[in-house]
Amino acid sequence: MNFKFKMLALALIIAAASAQAQQKAPENWFTLDPTTDKVQGTSADAAIKMLKEKGKKGQTIIVAVLDSGVDYNHEDLKPIMWTNPNEVPNNGIDEDGNGYIDDIHGWNFIGGKDGKNVSHDSYEITREYVRLKNRFAGTDPSKLYGDAKKEYAQFEEIKKTFEERRGELEEQKAGVAAQFTKISAAFATAQKELNKTEIVEADLATLKASSNKEANAAATSLEKMFKNGVTQADFEEQKKEATEYFDNGLNYGYNPDFNPRTIVGDKYDDLNDRYYGNNDVQGPDAFHGTHVAGIIAAVRTNDIGIRGVADNVRIMSVRCVPDGDERDKDVANAIRYAVDNGASIINMSFGKGYSPNKQYVDDAIKYAAEHDVLLVHAAGNDAENNDTDPNFPNDGYLKAEKKGLFGKEKNAPNWMEIGALSWKSGEKSPANFSNYGKKNVDLFSPGVAIYSTIPGSKYGNAQGTSMAAPAAAGVAAVLRSYYPNLSAEQIREIMIKSVVPQTSGEVFKPGTTEKVKFSELCVSGGVVSTTNAVELAEKTKAKRNKKAVWREAGLGKMVKIKKKDAASGKA
Repeated sequence: MNFKFKMLALALIIAAASAQAQQKAPENWFTLDPTTDKVQGTSADAAIKMLKEKGKKGQTIIVAVLDSGVDYNHEDLKPIMWTNPNEVPNNGIDEDGNGYIDDIHGWNFIGGKDGKNVSHDSYEITREYVRLKNRFAGTDPSKLYGDAKKEYAQFEEIKKTFEERRGELEEQKAGVAAQFTKISAAFATAQKELNKTEIVEADLATLKASSNKEANAAATSLEKMFKNGVTQADFEEQKKEATEYFDNGLNYGYNPDFNPRTIVGDKYDDLNDRYYGNNDVQGPDAFHGTHVAGIIAAVRTNDIGIRGVADNVRIMSVRCVPDGDERDKDVANAIRYAVDNGASIINMSFGKGYSPNKQYVDDAIKYAAEHDVLLVHAAGNDAENNDTDPNFPNDGYLKAEKKGLFGKEKNAPNWMEIGALSWKSGEKSPANFSNYGKKNVDLFSPGVAIYSTIPGSKYGNAQGTSMAAPAAAGVAAVLRSYYPNLSAEQIREIMIKSVVPQTSGEVFKPGTTEKVKFSELCVSGGVVSTTNAVELAEKTKAKRNKKAVWREAGLGKMVKIKKKDAASGKA
């Protein structure tokens, strides 16, 4: 799940660790209230309390998590996992006839029938580079005309970008490795001099007082890091993460010879081939998807772990995102699977810079719109402007071609694009990594230092628009649960109109020191608010899509599935 091309340097690693060490976010801050708790949370706790005090009862709804996989046995998620009520577990029979055998908690579109799974995949630019390289192998460019000539020009551009990015990653790896080596050597010197394993800031005075010049130099190397609040353990963890980042990028992401698709065994070039994969919805690395699921709906009443934003939710896991770039075919089929099996909301915390089969994804988005399903998507973590820089998938349909004429490009009415917010108010409230866009990012939501569920019934911190999207999806889930007659389009409009406007002063544009009005960063000019959204929903007249209760069975006919039956399964 590569949000396009990410720059990485030791200085950024140290800065990130320093920020976390110096200021700790309040526990479960993403569900807290800006007014009473003084943090920019979703106000979900206050809203749900208010709804229950008014005697309102919510309906159980399904939220599909299209991601790397979800640990469905996690102590804080197991009670709220969606279980297919029409399927008998692990008997090898497709009882409900939807084309997916034993899809108990969802489906895995990046696994094979033999149970094997795709863990790593290449980036989309690498796959396009390989495709076009093979397409034009042995071709004389001077003899190309029309569309072929345009496609060759595209190949040259992609080839240049691919080679630049791989080259830059190699240079970064060498540079960062040299800095890590220097700091590691300083720790080793300090450990030897002091005859201890763990070096802390208080040890620097002893090192400086030593007659050993190497010990003095080690103290100087470590001093700035310790002053910024970075411990030896922090350093080792960041070193591990950076090494993994570079190795994965070079060995998988930007490796033109790497292709794991044979594991899946589908007819890859046939976009109409929908019935492939397996029922392993956890996969080999479910950290990301499990963290996302917890933000949306981790059990709120069990007094363990964390509280998710929403209650009355069943999480459906649809695995379609590897470590690398997700493929358009898998994303489109994952959306359709979620719609067909009763999801009211689909969370998509992934993105990339190229989309060769965007039309197929567009068709799936339209299908979701026709069936009144809300799509919530993370804006990306590159501090870029989504109004000018490509980020896929998105809500802009490709222009329709009919009789040689191109129609006007339209946007999906059931799509929300979410930027990431810090718990701190003021000029640093937008996360410095978050993408933004006055036209294409709808609102900002909690996405920094988010503590949530991780595999093995554990909990941990993560940050990104990947966390901001599920926080917003949780708010949408509250609305869809307690106001079930409102359409997906109405939910979107309510959430945008009910934000807390950020009008006092200017904020830093993400990734820069330039100050701008918050209204320059997103459509709404504000941050998500569950309490405000509930108040507006209470006043909104329902315009429910009549097709909302219909789901395609996958057998060429339409069947009506009662929502309460679709959501009633218990893990």
